[in-house]
Amino acid sequence: MLRILPSTKVLVTALVTGLTLGAAPALAQCGGSFSSFVGGLKEEARQRGHDAATVDRFFASVRQDQKTLNADRRQGVFQLDFTTFARRLISQNRINAGVANGKRYDSVFDRIEAQYGVDRGVLLAFWAFETDYGAFQGDFNTLNSLVTLSHDCRRPELFRPQVFSALELYEMGDFDPARTTGAWAGEIGMVQMLPGDIIENGVDGDGDGHVSLKTSAPDALMSGAKMLQHLGWRANEPWIQEIDVPAEMDWSKTGLRTTMSPAEWERMGVRPRAGQWFANLPASVIIPQGRKGPAFLAYPNFNVYFEWNQSFTYVLTAAYFATRLQGAPVFDAGNPDPGLSGEQMKTLQRRLVARGYDVGDVDGILGAKSREAVQAVQQELGLPADAWPTAALLNRL
Repeated sequence: MLRILPSTKVLVTALVTGLTLGAAPALAQCGGSFSSFVGGLKEEARQRGHDAATVDRFFASVRQDQKTLNADRRQGVFQLDFTTFARRLISQNRINAGVANGKRYDSVFDRIEAQYGVDRGVLLAFWAFETDYGAFQGDFNTLNSLVTLSHDCRRPELFRPQVFSALELYEMGDFDPARTTGAWAGEIGMVQMLPGDIIENGVDGDGDGHVSLKTSAPDALMSGAKMLQHLGWRANEPWIQEIDVPAEMDWSKTGLRTTMSPAEWERMGVRPRAGQWFANLPASVIIPQGRKGPAFLAYPNFNVYFEWNQSFTYVLTAAYFATRLQGAPVFDAGNPDPGLSGEQMKTLQRRLVARGYDVGDVDGILGAKSREAVQAVQQELGLPADAWPTAALLNRL
């Protein structure tokens, strides 16, 4: 499981939930005795109109799970650079299995492409990375994880609403508090969806009257496609395209904050690596390992990936793998300057903070805010502003 944290759509759910509680008595949002916290959840569930006996049965088996907390704190895989991360995740076996599953569920993908406009490669890539095409869907008790993360005071607003969504699924007969398992962050099924997303976007793809994301590939794939559409996926449009960049250009224009048409990028020396431009859409040049490394043009649909997962490296790898499953060649890794270790990255982040830059968490991960801060300080120092931190930059600071 490769979540850095649940997607931003959960926060929206949390905000909406907060508005609907009205003048209900304030309940502890996190921390304190775990048993008392569960008691507060039960009281809130009753205030929301759930039957008291049903609430008691739903929470009867819940336990605090230290393994969930350990997994939440342990996400060092996201310190890897894009090339290393992509090579680790994209094996020939995963490619072969993706091709085979594309053929096996061809009619399902045809329905998805017609109804939601989501290319099969996109869903196959998520299916591969999230659960190895359903082979390993996570062995964490889902309710225990959700309640544990709600009790933990790091991000309770993300997880607390999901507890009550799980209760709704239980009342519908589609959730077993004692036996439903999934990822450590509470996602369930082959494409790993949170309970609230299942309620909002679940699709009965196989026509059996239930949305069974753990056992039915048609249900999982159709539900994933509907969720992507809900998150803003633009039908039948590309997401990324590999490009070649010139040896010199205004590197400060790279990154997701700047969009131009492919024709405008071409005037700056940018070229598609193979064939023609996919579309005449606003797009950004992204160079995950700086100006000497791999390069891609990111179209509007690429931004939707961040609603599914907030790790830049994961998102780019999933987006690239989707193109690979649809026939794109292996990307050109180039010859990027060596990056920083996790500890070096933390040192750089602390030095950037000291200079007044917002890097988000000082966690050793080159996330979106850290990339923006690196690019800004490179401009300040008169360096090529390609947002790639190196030992030379660290020494300059």
